[in-house]
Amino acid sequence: MLSRPKLAIAKAARVFATLSLAAAVAVAGTLNAFAQNVPVIRDAEIEALVRDYARPIFKAAGLANDGIDIVLVNDRSFNAFVTGRRMFINTGALMAAETPNEIIGVIAHEAGHIAGGHQLKLREQLERAKTMAIIATLLGAGAIVAGATTNNRGLAGAGMGVAAGGGEMAQRSILAYQRGEEVTADRSAITYLNATGQSGMGMLKTFARFQSALSLSGTQIDPYRISHPMPQERIANLEVLVKQSPYVDKIDPPALQQRHDMMRVKIAVYMEGQAALSRLVRKMPGSLAAQYGDAQATYLYGNLGAALVKTNALIKAQPKNPYFQELRGDILMKANNPKDAAEAYAKAVSLDSARSGLLPVSYGQALMAIGTPDSLKKAVAQINNGLGRDKENADGYRYLAQAYGELGNVSAAELATAEGHFYSGNYKDAKIFAMRAQKTLKRGEPGWIRAQDIINYTPPGKI
Repeated sequence: MLSRPKLAIAKAARVFATLSLAAAVAVAGTLNAFAQNVPVIRDAEIEALVRDYARPIFKAAGLANDGIDIVLVNDRSFNAFVTGRRMFINTGALMAAETPNEIIGVIAHEAGHIAGGHQLKLREQLERAKTMAIIATLLGAGAIVAGATTNNRGLAGAGMGVAAGGGEMAQRSILAYQRGEEVTADRSAITYLNATGQSGMGMLKTFARFQSALSLSGTQIDPYRISHPMPQERIANLEVLVKQSPYVDKIDPPALQQRHDMMRVKIAVYMEGQAALSRLVRKMPGSLAAQYGDAQATYLYGNLGAALVKTNALIKAQPKNPYFQELRGDILMKANNPKDAAEAYAKAVSLDSARSGLLPVSYGQALMAIGTPDSLKKAVAQINNGLGRDKENADGYRYLAQAYGELGNVSAAELATAEGHFYSGNYKDAKIFAMRAQKTLKRGEPGWIRAQDIINYTPPGKI
């Protein structure tokens, strides 16, 4: 289930932010570290839906077997980006998009970047641009020195101009290259959408949204100092291709639209509150999504008994929906009824065709709350099951450590704690707990070997 961290407000103009040459070089060299610092949101329902959106697109792009992860980012702005084999999508984009097709278009665009190897090519361009800037700086410095030694102020001034102009030229070169990559990714996206029998109208609607936001902001943008083409230009480049497609008028299946609406109301109520939910459901009165949002709002802000009644009604409407059972489990846990919560989570796990690693961890938490030796053993099994599906779930390791600790298995608890720190990026504490775990583990056994791997790990950029 979604957590509710406070969100930072982002301006619409952020989409068109200029990346300086120095910043671009820094980002290109530290993508992994950047990804670890992104405010990530985890939710089994939303992750499953977005993966369903992406699956046919990745297949069309030749990425089906490349292990692309999709990560949800806690940010209100309409944005998405890729680093390495990971695609990041802002919750703001998911909530703002009125149809699945709009988000599918975003995914198709980002898939175009990955399939085109744009990150690697950008690094190469950055190195060239950096060389250009260095050469210009050296030439300018030489002219400044020559002007100083000959008392020629004009030559010294020209040298300063060469140095400054070289950096400006290098930056504009990089930004022009990035704009070209964006055009290529847009066209690739249309290819993938056509290959999967989907419309490109969602992409046009997204660019129109950007254009409207830019107009409302009143910001004056220099088109040569941004990393993306202007929205109006992107629309002009794609409109003919989109309208020529035989799928231009194809709409999303009703069942998929319903899942999309339920995702939007969930994000609204958890991330923005009741007022945002009210604004959203005005456009979908009486729908299952509106009822879902109401049940969640009642759980968060109202009476737990009423929330349970509303959730039971949702389950009656869709008995095989695992996320309604998950909500039921959340309500019962909050009502201090872990036994019934565990039953609800167990049903959620059994119904979850997406095999999320998050649901077994929630089931394990409920079993831990029951507190008997037998339920603690079952909790360990369920949490390990979840971590087997989702090994980077740092919170899951913390719950696992707690369960092992309550069972008296200190070495396993310390190794699980080490794993939690490791996947949180806290490598110092991860190594400390791994060394502690090794003291009571048998040399050569799997746990000892994993602890040694953590101890020997060197973070990227630290070699």
